[in-house]
Amino acid sequence: MANDADPVGSETGRKFSDAELQDLVTSSDSGARAPASRAVALFIAGVALAWSLYQLWIAQPQLWFGQYLPVMNSSQTRPLHLTFAVLLAYLAYPARKSSPRDRVPLIDWLLAIVAAGTAFYVFAFSARLAVTARSGLPTEAQVIVGAVGIVLLLEASRRALGPALAVVGGLFMAYAWFGRGWLIPDLIEHNGLSFNTIVNAQWLDTTGVFGIPLGVSTSFVFMFVLFGALLDKAGAGNYFIQIAFAGLGHLRGGPAKAAVVGSAMTGLISGSSIANVVTTGTFTIPLMKRVGFSAERAGAVEVASSVNGQIMPPVMGAAAFLMVEFVGIPYVDVIKHAFIPAVISYIALVYIVHLEALKRDMPALGQAKSLTQMFLKIFAGFVAAALGFTALVYGVGGLRALAPALANALVLGAVLLAYVAMVRVAAGREDLALDDPHAKVFHLPTVAQVFPTGLHFLLPILVLVWFLMVEMQSPAKSAFYAVAMMLVIITTQRPMKALFRGQDVAAALRQGFDDLIQGMIAGARNMIGIGVATAAAGIIVATVTKTPIGTELAGLVEMLSAGKLFLMLLLVGVFSLILGMGLPTTANYIVVSSLMAGVVVTLGAQQGLIVPLIAAHLFVFYFGIMADVTPPVGLASFAAAAVSGGDPIRTGVIGFGYSLRTVALPFLFIYNPSLILYGVDLATWGGLVQAVAIFCVATFAMLLFAAATQGYFFARSRLWESAALLLVAFTLFVPGFWLNRVQAPFHESPPVELAAAMDAANSGDQIRFVVAGPTFVQGKTTQTTLVYTVAENAPETGRAAAAGLLLIPEGTRMFMDEPMFGTPYQKKLSGIDFYASERAEVLAVLTPAERLPRELFYIPALLLLGLVVMLQRRRQTKPAF
Repeated sequence: MANDADPVGSETGRKFSDAELQDLVTSSDSGARAPASRAVALFIAGVALAWSLYQLWIAQPQLWFGQYLPVMNSSQTRPLHLTFAVLLAYLAYPARKSSPRDRVPLIDWLLAIVAAGTAFYVFAFSARLAVTARSGLPTEAQVIVGAVGIVLLLEASRRALGPALAVVGGLFMAYAWFGRGWLIPDLIEHNGLSFNTIVNAQWLDTTGVFGIPLGVSTSFVFMFVLFGALLDKAGAGNYFIQIAFAGLGHLRGGPAKAAVVGSAMTGLISGSSIANVVTTGTFTIPLMKRVGFSAERAGAVEVASSVNGQIMPPVMGAAAFLMVEFVGIPYVDVIKHAFIPAVISYIALVYIVHLEALKRDMPALGQAKSLTQMFLKIFAGFVAAALGFTALVYGVGGLRALAPALANALVLGAVLLAYVAMVRVAAGREDLALDDPHAKVFHLPTVAQVFPTGLHFLLPILVLVWFLMVEMQSPAKSAFYAVAMMLVIITTQRPMKALFRGQDVAAALRQGFDDLIQGMIAGARNMIGIGVATAAAGIIVATVTKTPIGTELAGLVEMLSAGKLFLMLLLVGVFSLILGMGLPTTANYIVVSSLMAGVVVTLGAQQGLIVPLIAAHLFVFYFGIMADVTPPVGLASFAAAAVSGGDPIRTGVIGFGYSLRTVALPFLFIYNPSLILYGVDLATWGGLVQAVAIFCVATFAMLLFAAATQGYFFARSRLWESAALLLVAFTLFVPGFWLNRVQAPFHESPPVELAAAMDAANSGDQIRFVVAGPTFVQGKTTQTTLVYTVAENAPETGRAAAAGLLLIPEGTRMFMDEPMFGTPYQKKLSGIDFYASERAEVLAVLTPAERLPRELFYIPALLLLGLVVMLQRRRQTKPAF
C-alpha cells in the first residue's frame, strides 16, 4: 500500500529551470548537441529534414505519382533508414557528458561518415550481397565493412540510449563467439560460431541488424513519430492539456486528474515518457502541489500517467508495431487486445488520485464538482462519438454503394470543407493559453471556451482511425494518410486564421511553412534513438535464431522457476524491469520478447494453460514500460523530480505504488485472456455485448484494486478490509480460478480417441490433447498441451491428418510421429525429439466439461464487498465520489 506519512510540500531535490528541462528532454530523445556554427546546425537540420522526406517518399507508392518515382524493396530501404539514424546519432549526441555540445569534434565527423558509410554500403551493394554474403559466401571486404558497422552501431546506441543496449548486444555476440564457458549454463552452450559467420548474420544478412525490428522502424514507426511531431508542432499538445483541465480541473484534486487525462491524450503525440512528463508536468505538477500534493506525489502522478501513454490505443508506442510482425496479427487486432487494459488502467489512475484527494482533504481549484457526474459526462461523450462514428461508417458505405466512382472525391471534399469550417470556428475565438500555474490567482478555462479552438486537430486522428479500423489498411498506409492530413493542417491553419481574422496572411503562411519544416526535423530527430535501438536489438534477435538459446531457454527458465508458471512470470517481469532500467521501451521489448514470449507460451502449455502469444507479448510490453518508473534508474521519475523539485528515488517509489495496477494487469490477462478480448468476435452483436460486459466488470474490479492498494475506499481501510477488496477484485477478474477448484474444467478421454474426438466435434469447438516426448539436448521427458479448433472448412473425417498430425495407435496407447512440416503443430512441437529411442506419445484427450457458470462466484464476492461498504460507511466523513 502507498505510504501516507510524507510531509506535504517536501522538496528534497533541485527544481530545474525551463531551459534545463528542455535540455533534459533533448538529451534523451533528440540529441543534446546544439552547434554554434550556423553551417553545422543547418547541415544537421538538413539531414533530419532529408530523412523525413525520404520516409514520406518510400511511404507513397500507392499514390498516383508512385509510378514516376523508384520503388525500393526492404533490403534497400532499411539500410538507408539506418544510414540517416547513425549519421545523426554521431552528430547530435555527444560521446560523453563532458564532450562539447556547441560543436561537432573532428572524431565525431569521422565516426559519423564511416558509420553511415557502412550502412550505405549494404544499400549500394544489395544486389551483390544477395549472391555472396547472403548465400553464405561473404568476401573479406564485406566482413571488414560489417565488423566496423557493428562496432560503430553499438557505439551509436551507447550515445543515444546509454550503455545498456551496447553491453547486452556485446554479451550476446560474445556468447555466439565462445559458445561455452563457466558463465554459460550447459543447457544453452554450443560450439561457437566463426567470426565470419557472426558478421555475416549480424550485418550482411537480412536477419540481424537489418532484420524485422529495423524493418518495422522503417515502415511503420517513423511515420507515426512524424505524425506526433507534426501534431505537437501544430499545437495539439497544448489543446489536449487545456481540454483536460477544462473538464477535470474543478474536481477535488482536479490538477492530478487533469494530468492523468492530459497525459493519456498526449500519448497520441509522444511515444516518449520523458517528453510527456516534461510537456504536461511543467503545468500540472505546480498545480497539484498547489492543492496539497507533495512534490514527490505530484511527480509520481505525472510519471504514472505519462508512462502509460505508451499503452494507449490507437497509436501506442513503437513496440506495438513490432508486435504486428512478431505475433503475426493485424495492427487492428493489437489495438483490440490492448484497449480494455489501457482504458481501465487510466480510469483506475483517475480514481487513485481521487482517493489521494479524499485522504488528504484536498480542495478543488474553484467550486468543487462531482466525480460521478464527470464520469457520466465522459461516458455520454464516448457514446455520442461512437454513434457519430457509426453513422459516418454507414453514410460513407451508402455513398459508395450509390456513387462508387464519385464517393472518394466527395468524401475528400467533405473532409476539407469540415476542416475549413473548424478553422473558421477556431478563428472566431482567441488562441487560449492557460494561466501561469504559479500565479496567485488561477483561472481555469471551461470546455465551451477550449473545445472549439482545436476541433481540427481531431481530423487527422479520425483519418488515422478510419484507415486502420474501417478501411483495414496497413499501419504504414494509414499513418501516411494521417501525416498527409497533418501536412495540410500545419501549413494552412495559420494563414486561414489570419484570413478570417483580417490579419497578415503572407506572414502567417511563412510561419506555417516554418512550422512544417521544424515539425519534420523534430520528427526525424525523435527517431534517432528508435532507429538505432531497433537496429542494435536486431543483434539479439539474430543471436537467438543462430544459437541454442532460442530453443533451450524454456528449459533454463523452467529450472529456475521450478516449473511453476507464476514464478516464471515473476522472473520474466523482474528480468524486463532490470533490462528496462537502461533500455528504451522499444529495445527492451525486442530483447525480452525475443527471449521470453515464446517461453511463457511453452511453459504455460506444459502446465495445461493455453497462453495466447499476444498475451505473452503484452505481458513483456507492460513490464518494459514500468522500467521508466522504477528506481534506481527510472528516467521518467527523474524528469518528474526535475520539474517538481522532489526527491527522484522517492518519486519513483511512489510512482511504482500508483502503477501497481499496471503491474497486476499482465498477470490477470495471462490467466484470463478474455480481459484482452481474446476469442471475442467484435463483428457480432453477441461479441460486442460480451466485450461491454468484460469492460464493465474489469473496470469495477480495477477500481476495487485501486482502493485496496491505496488503503482508502469510503473511509480509511483497515488491513483486513484492504485484503477483502483485493480478494473481491481478484474474483471479478478471474472467477474461473475458484470454479476450477470446485469442478474440473475438462473431461479426460483415452488418448486413442483423439482422432475420433476431432472428427465428432462441431465447427468452432476445441479439443485439447497432451503430448509427451524427449527433448533434444537433455533427452528428458517433457509434456505440452495443444489445442485443435474445428474450422468451418474442416473435412468431415480425417481432421487429424488434415491438421498435419501423424498418429500411430498401438493398443490403448497413441504414439505420434513428427507433424507435417509447415503446420502449426510442427512448430509447437519443435522442442520434442521425434527420432530418439523414447517415442512421443499422446497422454490424454481433453474436452470441455459441463460446469456451473463461473459468474456464480460473483455472488459471494459482492456479498463480501457489501460487508466492507457497510462497515466503511459508518466511518465515512466525506462524499466518496
